[in-house]
Amino acid sequence: MRHLLLVALALVGSLRPAAAQPVPGIAIAGAPEIVFSARRDGCEGIDTPDAPLRAYRDAAGRVVLFGLHYENRALRGDALERVRIDCRVVLGSAGRGDPAAYDDKSWITATWTDDGRNVHALVHHEFQANRHPGRCRFPAYMPCWYNTVLGVASSDGGATFVRPSAPRVVAAAPFPQEVGQGRHRGFFNPSNIVSDGRWRYVFVATTGWDGQPYGACLLRTDDPADPTSWRAFDGRGFTIRYGDPYREKALKPAACKPIAPFPAPVGAVVRHRGTGLWVAVFQAWADGAAFPQPGFYVAASR
Repeated sequence: MRHLLLVALALVGSLRPAAAQPVPGIAIAGAPEIVFSARRDGCEGIDTPDAPLRAYRDAAGRVVLFGLHYENRALRGDALERVRIDCRVVLGSAGRGDPAAYDDKSWITATWTDDGRNVHALVHHEFQANRHPGRCRFPAYMPCWYNTVLGVASSDGGATFVRPSAPRVVAAAPFPQEVGQGRHRGFFNPSNIVSDGRWRYVFVATTGWDGQPYGACLLRTDDPADPTSWRAFDGRGFTIRYGDPYREKALKPAACKPIAPFPAPVGAVVRHRGTGLWVAVFQAWADGAAFPQPGFYVAASR
């Protein structure tokens, strides 16, 4: 995804290592190439880049790419630098005012497929309570923002994604949206999904709450077709199952152990073929210590 990644990196202007582990071969090279321009190429005004890019090949070998807004449309083509937007909405956002429906604003933010036909996706879902009368004590977006990660699936290569009648919660705070208003709450911005043996892994960010530090939680599953099979790392093992606070009233709060050094969502993680290192790209704001200036950083892990 070199051309597409370079566009994002050029906007921020820094790519620096942030780990003791040496990071192999990471450098910005070549000029940015515009693959998608919202003004030039969008089907409507909502078609703006608003999520990290996720790409896979469908059963016909075509590239399918997601990274736009909450009326989810794909970019398709025979190569990453030759994708074009498909104006069909593959997953819409109904703007429903019932938080238990998990159908306010949804972004496809991670995908996995083994055959190019059956595609499993993780959805960044926002309940924007400020937009629904009587749902929030505050008028602004951020104090009313309640975030959940959901699972949806496609059986036609990503031409359509089906929202199940009972929402499939992957990661949710153990309380409903009216609790703790005044700041952004919940789980959000999944990274891409990666594989290691029988397991699939994903990073999911959280702002935290009492008993749960903020940071990036690591989740894994051996069955991405089952959104309820994801388990979060507690510091020793992958034991934490996040439930649906609207359908499971007796949820026991459990805290994941955030993975360092990420102060913000992990944008992408890949395995470096030459060394076997896992390399993650993420954003950070300046903190005067580990992150001397705001920008994109990289970290590596064995």
